Amino acid sequence: MIADLQPYPEYKDSEQAWLGRVPQHWPVLPNRALFAEVKDREHPDEEMLSVTITKGIIRQKALLTDSSKKDSSRQDKSAYKLVQPRDIAYNKMRAWQGAIGASDFRGIISPAYVVMRLREERDLPRYFHHLYRTPYFAKEAERWSYGITSDMWSLRPEHFKMIYTPQPPSEEQAAMVRFLDYANGRLERAIRAKHKVIALLHEQKQAIIHRAVTRGLTPTVPLKPSGIPWLGDIPKHWEVLRAKYLFREVDERSSSGDEELLSVSHITGVTPRSQKNITMFKAQSYVGHKLCRPGDLVVNTMWAWMAALGVSAHTGIISPAYAVYRPRNAERIVGGFIDGLLRTRPYVSNIICRSTGVRASRLRLYPEEFFRLPIILPPAPEQQQLVQSIATDTAQIKTAITHLEREIELLREYRTRLVADVVTGKLDVRPAARHLPAEPVEPEAAPDAEELTEPEPEEADA
Repeated sequence: MIADLQPYPEYKDSEQAWLGRVPQHWPVLPNRALFAEVKDREHPDEEMLSVTITKGIIRQKALLTDSSKKDSSRQDKSAYKLVQPRDIAYNKMRAWQGAIGASDFRGIISPAYVVMRLREERDLPRYFHHLYRTPYFAKEAERWSYGITSDMWSLRPEHFKMIYTPQPPSEEQAAMVRFLDYANGRLERAIRAKHKVIALLHEQKQAIIHRAVTRGLTPTVPLKPSGIPWLGDIPKHWEVLRAKYLFREVDERSSSGDEELLSVSHITGVTPRSQKNITMFKAQSYVGHKLCRPGDLVVNTMWAWMAALGVSAHTGIISPAYAVYRPRNAERIVGGFIDGLLRTRPYVSNIICRSTGVRASRLRLYPEEFFRLPIILPPAPEQQQLVQSIATDTAQIKTAITHLEREIELLREYRTRLVADVVTGKLDVRPAARHLPAEPVEPEAAPDAEELTEPEPEEADA
Protein backbone atom coordinates (compact mmCIF):
# COMPACT_ATOMS: atom_id res chain seq x y z
CA MET A 1 0.00 0.00 0.00
CA ILE A 2 2.63 2.55 1.01
CA ALA A 3 4.97 1.44 -1.76
CA ASP A 4 2.28 2.31 -4.34
CA LEU A 5 1.91 5.94 -3.28
CA GLN A 6 2.46 8.46 -6.07
CA PRO A 7 3.01 12.24 -6.19
CA TYR A 8 0.20 14.64 -7.06
CA PRO A 9 -0.27 15.34 -10.79
CA GLU A 10 0.74 19.01 -10.61
CA TYR A 11 2.85 21.11 -8.24
CA LYS A 12 3.67 24.75 -7.68
CA ASP A 13 6.36 26.61 -5.77
CA SER A 14 5.02 27.46 -2.31
CA GLU A 15 7.66 30.20 -2.01
CA GLN A 16 8.33 28.84 1.48
CA ALA A 17 11.67 27.11 2.04
CA TRP A 18 10.26 24.74 4.67
CA LEU A 19 7.50 23.54 2.35
CA GLY A 20 9.14 23.53 -1.08
CA ARG A 21 6.78 22.51 -3.87
CA VAL A 22 3.16 21.76 -2.92
CA PRO A 23 0.19 20.46 -4.92
CA GLN A 24 -1.06 23.00 -7.44
CA HIS A 25 -4.51 23.36 -5.88
CA TRP A 26 -3.34 23.86 -2.27
CA PRO A 27 -3.49 27.44 -0.99
CA VAL A 28 -0.56 28.51 1.19
CA LEU A 29 -1.67 31.11 3.73
CA PRO A 30 -0.16 33.02 6.64
CA ASN A 31 -1.20 31.49 9.93
CA ARG A 32 -3.06 34.65 10.88
CA ALA A 33 -5.58 33.67 8.20
CA LEU A 34 -5.94 30.14 9.59
CA PHE A 35 -5.76 30.70 13.34
CA ALA A 36 -6.92 33.11 15.99
CA GLU A 37 -5.04 33.34 19.28
CA VAL A 38 -7.12 32.45 22.34
CA LYS A 39 -6.47 33.73 25.86
CA ASP A 40 -9.35 32.24 27.80
CA ARG A 41 -8.45 32.43 31.50
CA GLU A 42 -10.20 32.13 34.87
CA HIS A 43 -10.75 28.36 34.73
CA PRO A 44 -8.65 27.28 37.75
CA ASP A 45 -10.57 24.05 38.36
CA GLU A 46 -10.01 22.56 34.92
CA GLU A 47 -7.65 19.61 34.41
CA MET A 48 -3.98 20.49 33.95
CA LEU A 49 -2.50 19.66 30.54
CA SER A 50 1.11 19.59 29.37
CA VAL A 51 2.62 20.32 25.95
CA THR A 52 5.46 17.86 25.41
CA ILE A 53 8.10 17.36 22.76
CA THR A 54 7.51 13.62 22.47
CA LYS A 55 3.72 13.35 22.46
CA GLY A 56 2.20 16.77 21.94
CA ILE A 57 -0.59 17.66 24.37
CA ILE A 58 -1.20 15.16 27.15
CA ARG A 59 -2.84 15.19 30.57
CA GLN A 60 -0.34 16.40 33.16
CA LYS A 61 -1.13 13.45 35.42
CA ALA A 62 0.27 11.20 32.67
CA LEU A 63 3.45 13.28 32.73
CA LEU A 64 3.85 13.05 36.50
CA THR A 65 2.95 9.37 36.98
CA ASP A 66 6.07 7.33 37.72
CA SER A 67 8.23 10.35 36.93
CA SER A 68 10.75 12.35 38.91
CA LYS A 69 9.17 15.51 37.54
CA LYS A 70 7.43 17.67 40.12
CA ASP A 71 4.24 19.63 39.61
CA SER A 72 5.72 23.09 39.01
CA SER A 73 2.41 24.80 38.35
CA ARG A 74 1.32 27.72 40.47
CA GLN A 75 -1.19 27.25 43.25
CA ASP A 76 -3.27 30.09 41.82
CA LYS A 77 -4.26 28.89 38.35
CA SER A 78 -6.61 31.72 37.45
CA ALA A 79 -4.13 33.02 34.84
CA TYR A 80 -3.75 29.64 33.17
CA LYS A 81 -5.11 29.36 29.63
CA LEU A 82 -8.01 27.15 28.67
CA VAL A 83 -7.42 24.66 25.86
CA GLN A 84 -10.35 22.95 24.18
CA PRO A 85 -10.50 20.03 21.75
CA ARG A 86 -9.47 21.19 18.25
CA ASP A 87 -7.17 23.90 19.66
CA ILE A 88 -3.47 23.96 18.76
CA ALA A 89 -1.14 24.84 21.63
CA TYR A 90 2.60 25.20 21.85
CA ASN A 91 5.38 25.85 24.31
CA LYS A 92 6.93 29.13 23.13
CA MET A 93 10.42 28.08 24.22
CA ARG A 94 10.23 24.53 22.86
CA ALA A 95 8.23 24.88 19.63
CA TRP A 96 11.44 24.58 17.63
CA GLN A 97 12.00 21.19 19.33
CA GLY A 98 8.50 19.90 18.59
CA ALA A 99 6.52 20.97 21.68
CA ILE A 100 3.33 21.68 19.77
CA GLY A 101 0.18 19.75 19.03
CA ALA A 102 -3.59 19.58 18.68
CA SER A 103 -5.53 18.91 21.86
CA ASP A 104 -7.95 16.04 22.33
CA PHE A 105 -8.78 17.32 25.79
CA ARG A 106 -10.32 20.26 27.60
CA GLY A 107 -7.99 21.65 30.24
CA ILE A 108 -5.59 24.42 31.19
CA ILE A 109 -1.95 25.03 30.38
CA SER A 110 0.81 27.34 31.56
CA PRO A 111 0.14 31.05 30.97
CA ALA A 112 3.52 31.09 29.17
CA TYR A 113 2.16 28.88 26.39
CA VAL A 114 0.23 29.89 23.28
CA VAL A 115 -3.23 28.64 22.27
CA MET A 116 -4.38 28.96 18.68
CA ARG A 117 -7.86 28.10 17.38
CA LEU A 118 -8.68 27.23 13.78
CA ARG A 119 -10.90 29.85 12.20
CA GLU A 120 -12.74 27.42 9.91
CA GLU A 121 -14.65 24.35 11.09
CA ARG A 122 -13.76 22.49 7.91
CA ASP A 123 -10.07 22.40 8.85
CA LEU A 124 -8.97 19.34 10.79
CA PRO A 125 -6.69 20.02 13.77
CA ARG A 126 -5.23 16.52 13.43
CA TYR A 127 -3.79 17.47 10.04
CA PHE A 128 -2.04 20.52 11.50
CA HIS A 129 -0.90 18.39 14.46
CA HIS A 130 0.96 16.10 12.06
CA LEU A 131 2.26 19.02 9.97
CA TYR A 132 3.59 21.05 12.89
CA ARG A 133 5.40 18.08 14.42
CA THR A 134 7.53 17.45 11.32
CA PRO A 135 11.24 18.31 11.21
CA TYR A 136 10.39 20.78 8.42
CA PHE A 137 8.18 22.89 10.66
CA ALA A 138 10.64 22.58 13.57
CA LYS A 139 13.23 24.29 11.40
CA GLU A 140 10.77 27.01 10.43
CA ALA A 141 9.80 27.53 14.07
CA GLU A 142 13.49 27.80 14.92
CA ARG A 143 13.93 30.42 12.20
CA TRP A 144 11.16 32.57 13.68
CA SER A 145 12.22 32.11 17.32
CA TYR A 146 14.20 34.77 19.13
CA GLY A 147 16.48 34.71 22.18
CA ILE A 148 20.02 35.16 23.43
CA THR A 149 20.76 31.43 23.39
CA SER A 150 18.97 28.36 22.02
CA ASP A 151 17.70 27.56 25.49
CA MET A 152 15.96 30.95 25.55
CA TRP A 153 14.52 30.98 22.03
CA SER A 154 10.85 31.88 21.97
CA LEU A 155 8.28 31.62 19.17
CA ARG A 156 5.98 34.52 19.91
CA PRO A 157 2.34 34.48 18.76
CA GLU A 158 2.85 37.37 16.37
CA HIS A 159 5.65 35.46 14.66
CA PHE A 160 3.71 32.18 14.55
CA LYS A 161 0.99 34.07 12.69
CA MET A 162 3.54 35.15 10.06
CA ILE A 163 4.50 31.58 9.18
CA TYR A 164 2.91 30.35 5.96
CA THR A 165 1.05 27.03 6.10
CA PRO A 166 -0.70 24.95 3.40
CA GLN A 167 -4.47 24.53 3.64
CA PRO A 168 -5.43 21.41 1.67
CA PRO A 169 -9.14 20.89 0.92
CA SER A 170 -10.94 19.40 3.93
CA GLU A 171 -11.54 16.04 2.21
CA GLU A 172 -7.79 15.75 1.57
CA GLN A 173 -7.00 16.67 5.17
CA ALA A 174 -9.36 13.86 6.22
CA ALA A 175 -7.70 11.40 3.83
CA MET A 176 -4.23 12.30 5.14
CA VAL A 177 -5.31 11.97 8.78
CA ARG A 178 -6.97 8.62 8.12
CA PHE A 179 -3.98 7.29 6.20
CA LEU A 180 -1.45 8.45 8.80
CA ASP A 181 -3.48 7.09 11.71
CA TYR A 182 -3.60 3.73 9.94
CA ALA A 183 0.09 3.73 8.97
CA ASN A 184 1.20 4.94 12.39
CA GLY A 185 -0.85 2.21 14.03
CA ARG A 186 0.84 -0.51 12.00
CA LEU A 187 4.28 0.95 12.59
CA GLU A 188 3.60 1.38 16.30
CA ARG A 189 2.53 -2.27 16.62
CA ALA A 190 5.78 -3.33 14.95
CA ILE A 191 7.78 -1.12 17.31
CA ARG A 192 5.93 -2.46 20.35
CA ALA A 193 6.60 -6.06 19.27
CA LYS A 194 10.32 -5.34 19.00
CA HIS A 195 10.27 -3.64 22.41
CA LYS A 196 8.74 -6.78 23.92
CA VAL A 197 11.51 -8.92 22.45
CA ILE A 198 14.10 -6.48 23.80
CA ALA A 199 12.51 -6.70 27.27
CA LEU A 200 12.72 -10.51 27.17
CA LEU A 201 16.37 -10.34 26.09
CA HIS A 202 17.12 -7.92 28.93
CA GLU A 203 15.54 -10.38 31.37
CA GLN A 204 17.69 -13.19 29.97
CA LYS A 205 20.79 -11.03 30.31
CA GLN A 206 19.87 -10.08 33.88
CA ALA A 207 19.44 -13.75 34.80
CA ILE A 208 22.96 -14.49 33.57
CA ILE A 209 24.40 -11.52 35.47
CA HIS A 210 22.44 -12.35 38.64
CA ARG A 211 23.72 -15.93 38.70
CA ALA A 212 27.33 -14.84 38.17
CA VAL A 213 27.51 -11.97 40.68
CA THR A 214 25.69 -13.81 43.48
CA ARG A 215 27.02 -17.38 43.14
CA GLY A 216 30.19 -17.14 41.08
CA LEU A 217 31.24 -19.36 38.21
CA THR A 218 31.64 -22.71 39.97
CA PRO A 219 28.33 -24.52 40.62
CA THR A 220 29.92 -26.75 43.31
CA VAL A 221 31.53 -23.93 45.30
CA PRO A 222 30.88 -24.25 49.07
CA LEU A 223 28.29 -21.74 50.30
CA LYS A 224 27.67 -19.93 53.55
CA PRO A 225 24.77 -17.85 54.85
CA SER A 226 25.29 -14.21 54.00
CA GLY A 227 23.46 -13.17 57.15
CA ILE A 228 21.15 -11.03 55.00
CA PRO A 229 17.73 -12.59 54.27
CA TRP A 230 17.26 -11.00 50.87
CA LEU A 231 20.71 -12.15 49.70
CA GLY A 232 20.62 -15.73 50.94
CA ASP A 233 23.69 -17.97 50.64
CA ILE A 234 26.88 -16.81 48.96
CA PRO A 235 30.21 -18.49 48.16
CA LYS A 236 32.08 -19.25 51.38
CA HIS A 237 35.19 -17.21 50.52
CA TRP A 238 33.26 -14.01 49.63
CA GLU A 239 32.97 -11.04 51.99
CA VAL A 240 29.95 -8.98 52.95
CA LEU A 241 30.76 -5.34 53.72
CA ARG A 242 28.64 -2.25 54.15
CA ALA A 243 29.01 0.23 51.30
CA LYS A 244 30.52 2.79 53.68
CA TYR A 245 33.63 0.61 54.02
CA LEU A 246 34.06 0.39 50.25
CA PHE A 247 33.02 3.86 49.02
CA ARG A 248 33.21 7.49 50.02
CA GLU A 249 31.07 10.28 48.68
CA VAL A 250 32.85 12.91 46.60
CA ASP A 251 31.54 16.29 45.51
CA GLU A 252 33.89 17.73 42.94
CA ARG A 253 32.52 20.52 40.74
CA SER A 254 33.36 21.67 37.24
CA SER A 255 34.98 25.10 37.05
CA SER A 256 34.55 25.41 33.28
CA GLY A 257 31.50 23.30 32.43
CA ASP A 258 33.33 22.08 29.32
CA GLU A 259 33.61 18.41 30.28
CA GLU A 260 31.53 15.76 28.52
CA LEU A 261 27.92 15.74 29.69
CA LEU A 262 26.90 12.31 31.02
CA SER A 263 23.50 10.72 31.48
CA VAL A 264 22.57 8.11 34.12
CA SER A 265 19.66 5.80 33.29
CA HIS A 266 18.23 2.46 34.36
CA ILE A 267 18.87 1.01 30.89
CA THR A 268 22.30 2.22 29.82
CA GLY A 269 23.93 3.19 33.12
CA VAL A 270 26.43 6.04 32.76
CA THR A 271 26.76 7.12 29.13
CA PRO A 272 27.63 10.32 27.25
CA ARG A 273 24.50 12.23 26.30
CA SER A 274 25.93 12.67 22.82
CA GLN A 275 25.41 8.92 22.31
CA LYS A 276 21.73 9.17 23.28
CA ASN A 277 20.75 12.10 21.06
CA ILE A 278 19.17 14.01 23.96
CA THR A 279 18.51 17.60 22.96
CA MET A 280 16.36 18.79 25.84
CA PHE A 281 17.33 19.98 29.30
CA LYS A 282 20.36 21.85 27.99
CA ALA A 283 21.55 24.35 30.56
CA GLN A 284 22.98 27.72 29.63
CA SER A 285 26.07 26.83 31.67
CA TYR A 286 27.36 23.66 33.28
CA VAL A 287 29.75 25.42 35.63
CA GLY A 288 29.20 23.95 39.08
CA HIS A 289 27.90 20.60 37.85
CA LYS A 290 29.34 17.54 39.56
CA LEU A 291 32.38 15.80 38.14
CA CYS A 292 32.82 12.06 37.96
CA ARG A 293 35.81 10.02 36.89
CA PRO A 294 36.34 6.47 35.55
CA GLY A 295 35.61 3.98 38.32
CA ASP A 296 33.20 6.26 40.20
CA LEU A 297 29.79 4.89 41.08
CA VAL A 298 27.18 7.44 39.99
CA VAL A 299 23.66 7.23 41.42
CA ASN A 300 20.69 9.12 40.06
CA THR A 301 19.24 9.83 43.50
CA MET A 302 15.70 10.25 42.19
CA TRP A 303 15.70 7.12 40.03
CA ALA A 304 17.92 4.74 41.99
CA TRP A 305 14.78 2.72 42.76
CA MET A 306 14.69 1.87 39.04
CA ALA A 307 18.41 0.99 38.92
CA ALA A 308 19.40 4.34 37.41
CA LEU A 309 23.01 4.03 38.51
CA GLY A 310 26.28 2.72 37.22
CA VAL A 311 30.04 2.75 37.36
CA SER A 312 31.36 5.36 34.96
CA ALA A 313 33.93 4.57 32.31
CA HIS A 314 34.13 8.28 31.45
CA THR A 315 35.36 11.55 32.87
CA GLY A 316 32.50 14.01 32.65
CA ILE A 317 29.87 16.11 34.36
CA ILE A 318 26.50 15.06 35.75
CA SER A 319 23.54 16.70 37.41
CA PRO A 320 24.30 18.34 40.77
CA ALA A 321 21.38 16.29 42.15
CA TYR A 322 23.21 12.99 41.56
CA ALA A 323 25.54 11.27 44.02
CA VAL A 324 29.11 10.23 43.22
CA TYR A 325 30.79 7.48 45.26
CA ARG A 326 34.49 6.73 44.81
CA PRO A 327 36.10 3.43 45.87
CA ARG A 328 38.22 3.76 49.00
CA ASN A 329 40.57 1.13 47.61
CA ALA A 330 40.37 0.81 43.84
CA GLU A 331 42.37 -2.41 43.91
CA ARG A 332 39.60 -4.22 45.80
CA ILE A 333 36.77 -3.26 43.45
CA VAL A 334 36.19 -4.03 39.79
CA GLY A 335 33.70 -1.53 38.45
CA GLY A 336 31.94 -3.94 36.09
CA PHE A 337 31.19 -6.31 38.96
CA ILE A 338 29.67 -3.59 41.16
CA ASP A 339 27.70 -2.24 38.19
CA GLY A 340 26.17 -5.66 37.54
CA LEU A 341 25.59 -6.46 41.21
CA LEU A 342 23.65 -3.29 42.03
CA ARG A 343 21.33 -3.87 39.05
CA THR A 344 20.22 -7.34 40.15
CA ARG A 345 16.64 -7.69 41.37
CA PRO A 346 17.53 -8.33 45.03
CA TYR A 347 19.62 -5.15 45.15
CA VAL A 348 17.08 -3.05 43.27
CA SER A 349 14.35 -4.29 45.63
CA ASN A 350 16.46 -3.38 48.65
CA ILE A 351 17.29 0.03 47.21
CA ILE A 352 13.54 0.64 46.91
CA CYS A 353 13.16 -0.26 50.59
CA ARG A 354 15.96 2.13 51.52
CA SER A 355 14.61 5.00 49.45
CA THR A 356 12.32 7.53 51.07
CA GLY A 357 9.41 9.47 49.63
CA VAL A 358 5.63 9.76 49.67
CA ARG A 359 5.21 7.59 46.56
CA ALA A 360 7.27 5.72 43.99
CA SER A 361 7.85 8.73 41.76
CA ARG A 362 9.19 10.70 44.73
CA LEU A 363 11.56 8.11 46.20
CA ARG A 364 15.14 9.21 46.88
CA LEU A 365 18.18 7.12 47.82
CA TYR A 366 20.16 9.37 50.12
CA PRO A 367 23.85 8.74 50.96
CA GLU A 368 23.22 7.64 54.56
CA GLU A 369 21.03 4.78 53.30
CA PHE A 370 23.37 3.87 50.47
CA PHE A 371 26.26 3.55 52.92
CA ARG A 372 24.22 0.99 54.93
CA LEU A 373 23.77 -1.19 51.85
CA PRO A 374 25.54 -4.60 52.24
CA ILE A 375 27.85 -5.40 49.32
CA ILE A 376 28.94 -8.96 48.58
CA LEU A 377 32.52 -8.93 47.42
CA PRO A 378 34.61 -11.72 45.85
CA PRO A 379 38.40 -11.30 45.64
CA ALA A 380 39.35 -8.78 42.96
CA PRO A 381 40.79 -11.39 40.51
CA GLU A 382 37.54 -13.33 40.73
CA GLN A 383 35.53 -10.16 40.16
CA GLN A 384 37.48 -9.62 36.95
CA GLN A 385 36.86 -13.23 35.87
CA LEU A 386 33.13 -12.78 36.52
CA VAL A 387 33.01 -9.60 34.46
CA GLN A 388 34.77 -11.31 31.55
CA SER A 389 32.48 -14.35 31.79
CA ILE A 390 29.37 -12.16 31.81
CA ALA A 391 30.66 -10.26 28.77
CA THR A 392 31.16 -13.54 26.88
CA ASP A 393 27.83 -15.07 27.91
CA THR A 394 25.80 -11.97 27.09
CA ALA A 395 27.59 -10.93 23.89
CA GLN A 396 25.02 -12.48 21.55
CA ILE A 397 22.16 -11.04 23.59
CA LYS A 398 23.68 -7.56 23.43
CA THR A 399 24.14 -7.91 19.67
CA ALA A 400 20.50 -8.95 19.25
CA ILE A 401 19.34 -5.99 21.37
CA THR A 402 21.49 -3.59 19.34
CA HIS A 403 20.02 -4.89 16.08
CA LEU A 404 16.45 -4.58 17.37
CA GLU A 405 17.10 -1.07 18.66
CA ARG A 406 18.47 -0.12 15.26
CA GLU A 407 15.38 -1.57 13.59
CA ILE A 408 13.17 0.52 15.90
CA GLU A 409 15.22 3.60 15.08
CA LEU A 410 14.80 2.95 11.35
CA LEU A 411 11.05 2.43 11.74
CA ARG A 412 10.78 5.74 13.60
CA GLU A 413 12.86 7.51 10.96
CA TYR A 414 10.64 6.01 8.27
CA ARG A 415 7.51 7.14 10.12
CA THR A 416 8.88 10.68 10.48
CA ARG A 417 9.69 10.86 6.77
CA LEU A 418 6.36 9.35 5.76
CA VAL A 419 4.36 11.84 7.84
CA ALA A 420 6.39 14.76 6.47
CA ASP A 421 5.98 13.65 2.86
CA VAL A 422 2.23 13.13 3.25
CA VAL A 423 1.31 16.38 5.04
CA THR A 424 3.42 18.54 2.72
CA GLY A 425 1.89 16.96 -0.41
CA LYS A 426 4.92 15.06 -1.65
CA LEU A 427 2.74 11.92 -1.74
CA ASP A 428 -0.94 11.65 -2.67
CA VAL A 429 -2.66 9.29 -0.22
CA ARG A 430 -6.25 9.85 -1.42
CA PRO A 431 -6.51 6.57 -3.41
CA ALA A 432 -4.96 4.55 -0.58
CA ALA A 433 -7.12 6.15 2.12
CA ARG A 434 -10.33 5.16 0.30
CA HIS A 435 -9.56 1.45 0.68
CA LEU A 436 -8.24 1.34 4.24
CA PRO A 437 -9.99 -1.00 6.68
CA ALA A 438 -11.50 0.58 9.76
CA GLU A 439 -9.00 0.14 12.59
CA PRO A 440 -8.73 1.77 15.99
CA VAL A 441 -5.95 4.34 16.32
CA GLU A 442 -2.95 2.70 17.96
CA PRO A 443 -1.61 4.82 20.82
CA GLU A 444 2.07 5.60 20.70
CA ALA A 445 4.31 3.73 23.09
CA ALA A 446 5.03 5.65 26.25
CA PRO A 447 8.35 7.50 26.03
CA ASP A 448 11.15 6.89 28.48
CA ALA A 449 10.93 8.80 31.73
CA GLU A 450 13.95 10.77 30.58
CA GLU A 451 12.00 11.94 27.53
CA LEU A 452 8.84 12.80 29.44
CA THR A 453 10.33 15.00 32.13
CA GLU A 454 10.23 18.19 30.10
CA PRO A 455 10.43 21.63 31.67
CA GLU A 456 7.43 23.90 31.78
CA PRO A 457 8.54 27.49 32.32
CA GLU A 458 6.11 29.66 34.29
CA GLU A 459 6.92 32.95 32.63
CA ALA A 460 4.41 35.71 32.05
CA ASP A 461 3.02 36.45 28.63
CA ALA A 462 5.17 38.73 26.53
